[in-house]
Amino acid sequence: MHFFNPSYSGHAFFEAQSTYENAQAVIYGMPMDWTTSFRPGSRFGPTRIREVSINLEDYSPYADRELKEVAYFDAGDIPLPFGSAHRSLEEIESYVRKVVADGKFPIGLGGEHLVSLAPIKVMAEKYPDLVIVHIDAHTDLRHEMEGEQLSHSAIIRRALDYVKPENVYQFGIRSGLKEEFDYARDNMHLYKFEVVEPLKKCLDELKGRPVYVTFDIDAVDPAFAPGTGTAEPGGITSAEAIEAIYLLAQLNVVGFDLVEVAPVLDQSERTQILASKLIREVILTMVK
Repeated sequence: MHFFNPSYSGHAFFEAQSTYENAQAVIYGMPMDWTTSFRPGSRFGPTRIREVSINLEDYSPYADRELKEVAYFDAGDIPLPFGSAHRSLEEIESYVRKVVADGKFPIGLGGEHLVSLAPIKVMAEKYPDLVIVHIDAHTDLRHEMEGEQLSHSAIIRRALDYVKPENVYQFGIRSGLKEEFDYARDNMHLYKFEVVEPLKKCLDELKGRPVYVTFDIDAVDPAFAPGTGTAEPGGITSAEAIEAIYLLAQLNVVGFDLVEVAPVLDQSERTQILASKLIREVILTMVK
């Protein structure tokens, strides 16, 4: 099955018109928040990101391109078994594996951050030397949370089962346990607090390598993106988030996900609108 929710097609991202077969990129939702440790609601993120995309213009003045120039397909949300993180990850992995095998650029919408583990696993199988660019407020390097190894606070730790620690680049990090920061400093590429400036310095060493980008919306300061489960003051601006997308577009990005948008926590909709705009820029810059 290529399309999960035919009845909802009117709410596809910016009225995506391409068929799956003709698409260069496939947008898919991962509506899961089973392991959220503070405020739930991110399972509603994918749908609302699509719905507010009606606010966007087809034309991006940043890219000087229109969305109609790119063939992209919105598959809807993957049906996930409520409450089972393990089985949910299996369902996501199965779908992403098909998308990648068909030569499409995968764009995932979360959902809590644990959902990123599935596409990372698939990409690491295809690209043995895969680089993860992790933009987030949190280290996400816990061994477990309240006895659970499958946790949104352990996504990068679990990803190390598939990707070498030295191939993980973390940006914007400003929260986590001391031992997480110690591990990241000693084994990975950790850039605290900022995204844009350290990313600029890393571009040359990353060029030509396969890069998977996982972008947690809480990297953005809650003044700009309050609708997330574990908001952390001191983050980047929405303008810096857009600039980061354009810097990353200079690299060989092979997949992208945007996670942790919880619409119920932001009645102003600015979190959802920012997320939607970031996806527009991803489509226009990373899909080649």
